[in-house]
Amino acid sequence: MKHLIIGAGPAGVTAAETLRKLDREADILLIGNEPEPPYSRMAIPYHLEGKIDESGTLLRDPEYFDRQDIVLERQHVAALDADRRSIQLENGSSLGYDRLLIACGSSPVTPPIPGVESSRVSSCWTLEDARRITAAARPGSRVLLIGAGFIGCIILESLVKRGVELMVVETGNRMVPRMLDETAGGLLERWCVSKGVRVLTSTSVEAIDDATTHASALLSNGDRIEADHIITATGVRPNTGWLDDSGIDIDHGIMVDRRLQTSLEHVHAAGDVAQGLDFSTCNYSVQAIQPTATDHGRIAALNMSGREVLHDGSLNMNILDTLGLISVSFGLWMGVEGGDSSHLVDQTHYRYINLQFDGEKLVGASSIGLVDHVGVLRGLIESGIELGPWKQRLMEDPTRIMEAWIGATQAVDYRP
Repeated sequence: MKHLIIGAGPAGVTAAETLRKLDREADILLIGNEPEPPYSRMAIPYHLEGKIDESGTLLRDPEYFDRQDIVLERQHVAALDADRRSIQLENGSSLGYDRLLIACGSSPVTPPIPGVESSRVSSCWTLEDARRITAAARPGSRVLLIGAGFIGCIILESLVKRGVELMVVETGNRMVPRMLDETAGGLLERWCVSKGVRVLTSTSVEAIDDATTHASALLSNGDRIEADHIITATGVRPNTGWLDDSGIDIDHGIMVDRRLQTSLEHVHAAGDVAQGLDFSTCNYSVQAIQPTATDHGRIAALNMSGREVLHDGSLNMNILDTLGLISVSFGLWMGVEGGDSSHLVDQTHYRYINLQFDGEKLVGASSIGLVDHVGVLRGLIESGIELGPWKQRLMEDPTRIMEAWIGATQAVDYRP
């Protein structure tokens, strides 16, 4: 059996090593399009902070793939010919397969800003981007970060720890708008400002001019900001362009079933490029997070090897550490129509918890500054357990989440 995997990120690497565990004789070829060995993008911020060197970002040690008899190649894939079970590379050659996994990930969205192509502007997605930022973002330098979403806030902390003068511009009315509601996003903004970060929400960058010694950004409020370096963090999109003429079913990402198989026979997809089952909604969506990627890669590999394993859906979850303040969101944190909610906020101490219910079940949660029971929140949502009398108690005091877990799972009736 010849397994071909396009993409050397967490989904592809997990799939390759799962296939090898299942079949010691199979041919496994892993194709990546970056010059470095497979690495984790989530480790790049730690590299920017100086906590780890580039080798610390690697998913596996450099000799791992040779030891596992997994062939690792660095190529750019141009097209898929499913009828012939082959892919075409940009160098003109082709490769055949018996089973194909498309795990080629996503790429950062370049905002449509005049001047964004300046050499003083970069994303923060690859190790090469990290090298550019490390060279430009030195202590005391002025850095403008466009975007305060999940990726932007991870970068934010690294930049602050590098000692730069940082300004953050976000078009939404709060920080991390796809993870936190207005109360939580407002708390996070106040926290960042207290740490010396200038934050402008409901603001956009209209144009970038490249001067002799710096870049100049014109904001929607009329201000003009000078910066030594500008970083864009305005979202990512699945890498599906090369599949336009392949016949594969694509919506936002590559459509897959519960076996992570695409609309084409013998072709699977996983990770950021795949539109897979969402645990909370039972709809299909793209979740560009590493836990989903590794989960996809494992399940896809099991099915590629002939096992019958169904994906139960990935829980949408985010955990973010921003300058020491932990924020989390799980599942349907924004609530459901007709559902109940409970929240508690302590503005002074940057504490917040918000629980969302659908009937007797906890279906979503978000919190800031409360980390003791993060695992319990996730467990209650994923278990789908009926809370019984504990729902009302959580409505009255959402911090009693650990008691609710014990009470609901072990039928212990703690009283107030």
